Amino acid sequence: MILAVASGKGGTGKTTVSANLARTFGAVVQLLDCDVEEPNAHLFLQVEPKGRETVTVPVPLVDQARCHGCGECGNFCEYKAIACFGGTALVFPEMCHGCGGCVMVCPAEAISETAKRIGVVETSAADHITLIQGRLDIGVAMAPPLIRAVKARLQHNTPAILDAPPGTSCPVIATLQDADFVILVTEPTPFGLHDLPLAVDMVRELGMPFGVVVNRFGIGDQRVHKFCAEQQIPILLEIPDDRRIAEAYSRGELIVDALPEYRELFESLMAQIIRVPENTDQRRA
Repeated sequence: MILAVASGKGGTGKTTVSANLARTFGAVVQLLDCDVEEPNAHLFLQVEPKGRETVTVPVPLVDQARCHGCGECGNFCEYKAIACFGGTALVFPEMCHGCGGCVMVCPAEAISETAKRIGVVETSAADHITLIQGRLDIGVAMAPPLIRAVKARLQHNTPAILDAPPGTSCPVIATLQDADFVILVTEPTPFGLHDLPLAVDMVRELGMPFGVVVNRFGIGDQRVHKFCAEQQIPILLEIPDDRRIAEAYSRGELIVDALPEYRELFESLMAQIIRVPENTDQRRA
C-alpha cells in the first residue's frame, strides 16, 4: 500500500503524522519526503546515509549554425521555454518542462538536449524505515520533476508513506499520483477550516479515497468536525494539543518515542484507514 499524507496548508503536522506512522508501522516501510523544497523528515529519525544521486532534466540546446529562426519550436512550447527573436532561438531553461517537443518539431534538426541539474535524491535508513528524500537546488523553479525522481526510487513490493508538500498545487498532485489512500492533516482553527475544503476538492477531483487527521485537537472550535460530518469524511485520528508534544518536536523527537502512551493512537491509524468505506460519495469530484 502507498499512503500519501497531505494538507491544504503548511504547518498542520504532515511530517509529524508521516514519521510517527512510519515509526509505529509493524513492518519494513519506506518514507518518502516529497517536500523537496524543504525536506525535514530526517530531523526526527536517527538515519544512516546510504546513497546520494544527482537528478537532472533535459533542456534544449540550439545549434545556431543550423537554426533557421523559423519559430516552430517556440510555437510548440506551451511554457515559453524557447522562443525566436530576430531569427535567433533563445532558451530559458528555468521554464523548460523537459518534454522534448522542440527537438521533434525543429525542421532543421538544430535542437538537441543537454542535462540540467535540479537537485539530489538522498537515501538513508533508520531501523525498519528507509527514508528517501529529495533536495531541490536553490533557484530551481519546478519541484515536480524532482518529486517524480524521488518516487521512482520507491520499491513497490514494500509499503510506502509519502510526505507531500503543503497546499494543492502541482507538487502535491505529483506526489499523490499512484497513491492508494490520502491522509489529509488539518487543525481545528479558522485557517485549517479555510484550507481543508481545498484539499478535499483536490483529492475528490483525483478520485482518491481519503480521511482526515485532526492535529492539535482541543484548540479552536468544532467547525472542522462539523464540516467533516456534513461531507461524510471520516476523521481517522485526533492528536491532542499537548504541550509535551510541542516540546518533543522542538527537540527533534518523535511523539511515539518521547511519549509512548501515544503509540497506540498511531498504531490504530492503519486500522482506521482499512475501515474507510470505498463509496462514491467519498470519491466524487
